Amino acid sequence: MAPALLWLTALMVVPCGLILALGFFRRGLYGGIDYTFTLENFALIIDPLYAGIFLTSARIAGLATLIAVVIGYAAAYAIAAAPRHRQPLLLFLAVLPFWSNYLIRTYAWIVLLNREGLITQALRMLGYEGEPPSMLYTEGAVITGLVYNYLPFVILACYAPLARLNPELAEASRDLGASAFTTFRRVILPMTLPGIAAGAVFVFVLSVGNFITPALLGGGRFQMMGNLIYAQFLTANDWPFGAAISMVLIAIMMGLLTLQAIAAEKGAGERREGANG
Repeated sequence: MAPALLWLTALMVVPCGLILALGFFRRGLYGGIDYTFTLENFALIIDPLYAGIFLTSARIAGLATLIAVVIGYAAAYAIAAAPRHRQPLLLFLAVLPFWSNYLIRTYAWIVLLNREGLITQALRMLGYEGEPPSMLYTEGAVITGLVYNYLPFVILACYAPLARLNPELAEASRDLGASAFTTFRRVILPMTLPGIAAGAVFVFVLSVGNFITPALLGGGRFQMMGNLIYAQFLTANDWPFGAAISMVLIAIMMGLLTLQAIAAEKGAGERREGANG
């Protein structure tokens, strides 16, 4: 494990440590860093202006996560219910977007959503002659882009427990008189919750720190945490404050990932106890 640990230490732990240390210094008068210890950068994060940006980021990321989980779970359920010989092909199609660059996938949505894009052209072909709907540079466009780009994570995370699920459990539930909905709610859904939680955490963590999608599909109208960090480092030249925001965001992400891991381990322990009992 030494090479892997060395790699992680050099390329993740050390850079994060440097960013954390940077957050405790001041911005120089003309930019740069004034190596004077202060906690002002972390205190400034709770300012109503920046707290509002964080809440906006959490709301957009939360909506994207909810939509992605609903669509992704349905897709994973359909793939798991398909014949075995077709499942690899369906999974391949689900992850096929990952074969293209993230920027290309995002620009593709600009082509689709702009006023002269494919959706508007399709509406006109169907006889619509009114003002083209405003779809680009909206919050809906940002959420759509996030859902599209991160949906495969949810599908893969949900497919794993669904594929391992013993079909005899659902059959036994139906034999005991439960409806299809009751079987899904009381048997299938609880046993696949770890996959849902893993997919939801992936989407939320990646969405809340995203800055490319809000910049391109939101047109800069929707400031998210990723955009704020980008602006502090490359526009305002306030590296200490940007580092403080980055570390708060990393702490939130690590907290969510830790809770998800604990919940998954607890669920696995309960399943082992049930099997042994």
